[in-house]
Amino acid sequence: MCLIVFAWRPGHAQPLVVAANRDEFYARPTKPLAQWVEAPQVFAGRDLQAGGTWLGIGANGRFAALTNIREPHQPPGRHSRGELVSDFLSGNQSIAEYFEDVDRRRLSYAGFNLLLGDGDQLWHFNSKELVPQPLSAGLYGLSNAGLDTPWPKLLRAKAALAEVLNDPQPQALLALLEDPQPAQFSELPDTGVGLATEKLLSSVFIASPNYGTRASTALIVNADGSRVMVEHSFGPLGGRLGEVRLEHP
Repeated sequence: MCLIVFAWRPGHAQPLVVAANRDEFYARPTKPLAQWVEAPQVFAGRDLQAGGTWLGIGANGRFAALTNIREPHQPPGRHSRGELVSDFLSGNQSIAEYFEDVDRRRLSYAGFNLLLGDGDQLWHFNSKELVPQPLSAGLYGLSNAGLDTPWPKLLRAKAALAEVLNDPQPQALLALLEDPQPAQFSELPDTGVGLATEKLLSSVFIASPNYGTRASTALIVNADGSRVMVEHSFGPLGGRLGEVRLEHP
């Protein structure tokens, strides 16, 4: 997952609203959003290369999502970061207990941001900052740096989310994730990947022959605990592959 914008609004009719894009090489095998056979409480897409996922929901209001931290010269982790999401969704530990477990094994992973929720609370953990943080009500964004790092695409996506929050609908959330506008060269961050790649990665929706947005996900959690989740999947150059819609009581 490379971009997540979300509104956390405890006490609201729709306390959690999420719009997220997963960017990855098209050659990496992936399964679309579905109920997992071996863990039927989990609804998520699946990385078929490593077995984990990037965003999903589970029993008892569980929600988890992850972004990588862009550090091109860091060594690869011994384990896939996607298992941090799938392990929480399929397990029954509290958020506090799970973060204790994550802290014990965080050195096994390359850098990451992890969001965990249980319906009553929402937490963020950045593996470079080491201390999990409970989130107060607000509008937030995550890309491949820290929480609310003001990269142009994150600012654009947060502004677009703010415009639809009065009546968030899955199609409106998915539409804001389709923004192909790259940042101006003067606005690009310097993350060590070179100017051309920074430009490619600077749009909300990324499309190229080999790498780009593979999945766009809209998630709306209602106050009664019911959830609506819609995923659009894409192939090379942004070609649309399909849609999956789940409504979970």
